[in-house]
Parts: sequence; C-alpha cells; structure tokens
Amino acid sequence: MTESLSAEEPENLDMIREKGSGEFPAGGVPTVPTSVTRVPRRTRIRRDSWSTMGHNGNTHTNHTGKTLMSNMIDRRRFLRAGLAGGAAIAAGAGSVRPAHAAGRAKWEEAIQRGLEWLSSKQSSRGQWNTTVYPTAMAALSGTALIGSGSTTTQGPYARQIARASDFLISKSRSNGLIGDPQTDSRYTYGHGFSMLFLSQVLGEEGLLDRREELVDVLAKAVEFSGNAQTEAGGWGYVSAKEGNDFDEGSTTITQVQGLRGCRNAGIPVSGEVIDKAKEYIYRCKNPDGGISYSSRQTGSSRPAITAAALAALYNAGDYDSEHVPDMLKYSKETLHDINNGARAFGHWHYTYLYYSQVVYRQGDELWLPFRDRLYDRIAAEQKPDGSWEGQIHPVYVTACNLIMLQIDRGFLPIYQR
Repeated sequence: MTESLSAEEPENLDMIREKGSGEFPAGGVPTVPTSVTRVPRRTRIRRDSWSTMGHNGNTHTNHTGKTLMSNMIDRRRFLRAGLAGGAAIAAGAGSVRPAHAAGRAKWEEAIQRGLEWLSSKQSSRGQWNTTVYPTAMAALSGTALIGSGSTTTQGPYARQIARASDFLISKSRSNGLIGDPQTDSRYTYGHGFSMLFLSQVLGEEGLLDRREELVDVLAKAVEFSGNAQTEAGGWGYVSAKEGNDFDEGSTTITQVQGLRGCRNAGIPVSGEVIDKAKEYIYRCKNPDGGISYSSRQTGSSRPAITAAALAALYNAGDYDSEHVPDMLKYSKETLHDINNGARAFGHWHYTYLYYSQVVYRQGDELWLPFRDRLYDRIAAEQKPDGSWEGQIHPVYVTACNLIMLQIDRGFLPIYQR
C-alpha cells in the first residue's frame, strides 16, 4: 500500500524501508534493504489483528484467519483541523468527539503548567535526571509531551521529544534491550515504555535516516521482548533467563503495550508471543474477575493489575473473550470511585493511568462523567510549580497525570478508540 506525498513536504519525509527491514533472519541480524518505498505517515491498525505486516504496508492473514485492515490519519491534518475548527476526528470513523475539556479552563491550565515543568526538567542529553528508572522516566515523559500534539519536528515541545528519542536510541543494546542493566535492576519497565514511546515517534519522524534507525532499534527491541518472555507467557523485572523465569503482571502489561505500539507502527511482532501473553493474563484471573500479581501467586486479586491487564487485552484486540466482562466488572466495582485510594494498593497514579484507558474505550456515556471527576482531582492536587508529587518520583507522577489529562485529545495512536 502506497500513498502520494503531500506537495507541501519534501519527498523523503514519507519514505521508509520496504518490507523486510527489521525482520530477523536465522542469523539474528536485521536485513538491510536496498530500496525504500513511501508509506502513509500515520497508519491506523485494526486492534483485532496481530498479523505480521511488512514496512511497505502490505497485509497478511494472521493465525486466526482475520485480515488486517488499515486506514490512515495524518496527525498534522488533525492538528490543523483542530486549530481551525476545534473538532476532534474520531479514530477511523470520521465522527466528531466532544471537545477536550470543553469549558474547563482549569484542566487546560493544569496541562500547560505540567508540560512546562516536565520539559524544564529534561537535561541536554535528553534524559530526566532521576536516580530511579532513568529509561522509563524518559519514555513516559516523552509520551506525555507527544500527548500535547507536538512531534519531533513541530510544536512547542519538539526539541524535548527529539532529545528523549535520541537518549533512548542511545540506550539500545546489541541484544535489543533499551536500557542499562547496570543502573536499572528492573529494566523491563524502561524497555516496554521505550517501545511504546519510540513507536509513537516513528510515525511522525521526518528524517529518513532517523526513521531507519528507529525501525532497527524497535525491531531488535521486539525480538528482545520475545526472548525475555517467561514459559508462563508473562514477563518479570528482567529477562526470563536472568530472572529464573519469574513473572509478574505490571511488567507484562508494559511489554504488551510496547509491542502493540510497535505493531501499529509496522514493526513485525509475533502473534505467538501475544497469544502467550493473553493466556498468561487469563491464568492469573481469579473467580472474582480480578487478576493476581503473578502466575505463581494466584488467589488474591489486585485492582491495579486488573485495570492494566484489561487495557493490555484491549491493545491486543481482545474485546470479546469470556474473561473481559468479569475483569471489567471487577475494575468498575473497585476503581470507578476514584476517592477509594486504598484499592490502588498505594499505586494510585499507576492504577488510574490504566483504568482511564479502560473507561475511555467504553465510550462517552461512561467516560465523560468519570473524566470530570478524575481531571478535577488531578488538577486540584497540582503543586504551585506545575508538578505533582507521589510515589516513585515527581517526574513519574507528573508524566502519568499528563497522559491521563490528554488521553481524549487523540494525539497518541496507542490510546485511541
């Protein structure tokens, strides 16, 4: 599938490697293409398919027999339309969504102050100087900045997004891991969040050589995730080999979302890896509909892990399995009242980062009243300098809150309905 380039942009901006780049032959080294082909800048993928797609946009039938369907949406056109008319384009359907935070100036003020604080804390090397989870912090912060509508080439936070991208690319190791095991004892968090962030960057990257570099980094990252998966189908804080095959729910979710982001960007992802991950979640499900912390510690449900697992299943295209209604019912009962912070087990921002994605996908009837309560609480808790405080680090909490506050702006494909 190819598409003519816009006359207002240089031809090489919409060129990317043709099918085969980033796919791994038996020797384990990415193939290097001899030519390139043009692809649409933003390719939207049906979320019910995990079939392998080459970088020329050709589609193949997956193991379930479903055929991949795709349509295109150009974020630049989206931005221009939003600025001109204030309307948001519904993903793939062409219908109009309610305007983000219509009439709620305090939300917009909180977003702007938060973005300014977060961008000001980035170093010239592209990282956020935190002593914990440096790779994950850079990826989450970059994702929050993309949520504002900026890209690596345009918008008020273009420089910060480009720097974050440079930093994470520099952390790509020969085995595909994005991160540094020497400074991060739980490196799979950073790896998963980095796949998610860089896959969102790829669709808007204007420089051909940088797009090719991103394809290489993400293709190797996908392979690393597949190799790091445990026998049970989940992931642990480190690779299965290094962690004695230990698995737990929160890192599993970061891998599934990161892989989905890569898949949407045209990076081949094994359907077998995703099927194993879905089966892992099903095995961790308890009779009350909640999900356990680990396949080795079943019986006690965790609301935070359940919300995250449900969001991951939606990313995997699993809307209709027999397990989803029970999980959704459990999540609503334990989390829809946002004032019941005890149910988040001390991880309020992590919990609602994922539960907000779950509610948003249910449609406006459920989302809009919940959004009002969630956003009012987040805005009320903002510090005078524009940051938020909480568990782990202010950079982490601020990034999570900004992603939530901007989820229905529609600039992050991974969160679109």
